[in-house]
Amino acid sequence: MKTIYHKANTRGHSLYDWLDSKHTFSFDQYYDPERVNFGALRVLNDDRVAPGEGFGMHPHKNMEIISIPLKGELQHGDSHKNSKVVSPGLIQTMSAGTGIYHSEMNYSHTEPMEFLQIWVIPKQNNTQPQYNDYDIRSLLERNKMTTIVAPDGSAPAKMLQNTWFSIGEIEKGRTIDYKMHQSNTGVYIFLIEGEIKVGDQVLERRDGLGIYDTSDFTIETIKDSHILLMEVPMI
Repeated sequence: MKTIYHKANTRGHSLYDWLDSKHTFSFDQYYDPERVNFGALRVLNDDRVAPGEGFGMHPHKNMEIISIPLKGELQHGDSHKNSKVVSPGLIQTMSAGTGIYHSEMNYSHTEPMEFLQIWVIPKQNNTQPQYNDYDIRSLLERNKMTTIVAPDGSAPAKMLQNTWFSIGEIEKGRTIDYKMHQSNTGVYIFLIEGEIKVGDQVLERRDGLGIYDTSDFTIETIKDSHILLMEVPMI
């Protein structure tokens, strides 16, 4: 098993009057040639948006984008006339394909909003743009990792890539056994909250760990933890 560890305080940082964004991989004005991507996982941004502010209408092309709200309400709009407000317990996916304009705003004018912005490199370019949102609240169970993205229809969402995303809140003192779905994939663990151990590596809040060249691994929870697992092809 091979691993790559990213401590939370080593992430890139973009700070504006309306946005506080931490970048696990190179993004915006932050560039590190050793941290451009993990396989098909290209962007993992931890964003905090001021009340009533956000990302105005802007274009994307040939990228799979998933947004996971952590706090508050995220208002989506796009050039295909999709409009939606999503909050914790819901997720949204967007295939930019041949090109789409979209905005992501903080719906509240009084409270900040936090969400994870994740980009995955698609396996096919120039597809028809698509937007979807999903309510995953009925699937979430304490002490269980719930698959929320899968390519075969076994999860609420899917992307134009062989990816499996799982999320869960796990109490301390538990173990999670994970088996890779394919031989050429790796898993990037992003610890939203808590403290866990994988092999000899301890992860704390907002730390990341990429795991590859293995068929399985085990996570031990040292504290109550909120965990996101992203399995992607190691392209």
